[in-house]
Amino acid sequence: MKRKDFIKNTLIGAVGISIIPRHVLGGQGFLAPSDRINLGYIGTGKQNTYLLSAIAKCPETMVLAASDVDKQKLQHFVQAAVAENKKKTATDVTTYGRYRELLERKDIDAVVIASPDHWHAQMVVDAAKAGKDIYCEKPLSLTIAEGRAMVDAVRKYKRVFQTGSMQRSQQYFRDAANLIRNGYIGDIKEINVSIGGPVKACDLPSLPIPDYLDWDSWIGPSLYRGYHPTLSPPLGDESWAGWRNYQGFGGGYVTDWGAHMFDIVQWALDMDRSGPIEFVPPQQPLAQEGLYFKYANGIQVNHKRWVDGNAIQFVGTEGTLEVAREFLRSAPESLVNISLKTSDKKVYHSENHYQDWINAIKVRKQPIVDVETGHRTATVCNAVNIAYELQKPLKWDPKKELFDNSYANGMRSRPYRGTWDFNDF
Repeated sequence: MKRKDFIKNTLIGAVGISIIPRHVLGGQGFLAPSDRINLGYIGTGKQNTYLLSAIAKCPETMVLAASDVDKQKLQHFVQAAVAENKKKTATDVTTYGRYRELLERKDIDAVVIASPDHWHAQMVVDAAKAGKDIYCEKPLSLTIAEGRAMVDAVRKYKRVFQTGSMQRSQQYFRDAANLIRNGYIGDIKEINVSIGGPVKACDLPSLPIPDYLDWDSWIGPSLYRGYHPTLSPPLGDESWAGWRNYQGFGGGYVTDWGAHMFDIVQWALDMDRSGPIEFVPPQQPLAQEGLYFKYANGIQVNHKRWVDGNAIQFVGTEGTLEVAREFLRSAPESLVNISLKTSDKKVYHSENHYQDWINAIKVRKQPIVDVETGHRTATVCNAVNIAYELQKPLKWDPKKELFDNSYANGMRSRPYRGTWDFNDF
């Protein structure tokens, strides 16, 4: 063979080898370690057990560690995580009682946070500082100030962040947002949102602390109160943890389901970087519904039970659109069957909330519900709770993130206990 032909054929062969897929070189199902996203789970109750199963379906992921202050839940979670890992040839999952020890591991790329709401801000800021990408459950924050601190930390450390508002990755809600944004029900006159009531003071009695639970760490940055199983149900208790209802730990159904339904309102109205300008509570003391808020364009959103369950009703000049997890319906009925035109605006399209996050990590872009989006929705929820508690109409500046009321501004944040300080980043 002539020298120039030898060089030519060698180069062709080299190019051919370079484009052989990794899975061919390593066997069927092979994933190079450099392509794998190693995960740590923080909080191992019901929600993260569900997320474990959902995210395990993303083939690029592997679970390396989990952390919880409840030893029983932690061991139960690890058994499930090991079973998922076996499908991908690795099994080891290390446990930690303190989540910051998990964050110290350099081999963990990303964390999934499903702790009670009062821990979200601290854990997210710590994870961002540790260089981890983050999936954090909704509602994003317990207070407005915490949400802004989370945004700042994620931006400062250039992390990929997905809020657990997975309704945006479901077709009914995506279709509703597209129809609203493109004016298919005309100009929006009002929006009715059916969810539960606002947060309430915690009046639970203190009971003996179980030996498997580090209660002081469960309380964490919140003001201390005694243990009650409603706040941290033991393993095997099928009730949904009641901490969501109580001040200091959650925001009632206004933040729990509001973080889903008010979120879709924000999305449909293209308000992901803004929010309402006014919150007006009902005049009746201790009312559980009846508040409304308005946007600068005059659209009014009413917090009221217009239907059983959690759902949204958009009332427009050309028709009505109603959406929930179970349905998308309209009047006239033909509206929901409209096919979008090529020229129509279309919202971000995700069909799998978890794979969307993993894909965003791989290419370093924002996923469908970035931290700013999650913060803006949580801000709406938290402002609703503040207005209910003060029983005063409040003006809100979504750019400055300030109320026109000094008491309300004081409620944008909360005191932190002990050594925890989410502002330290």
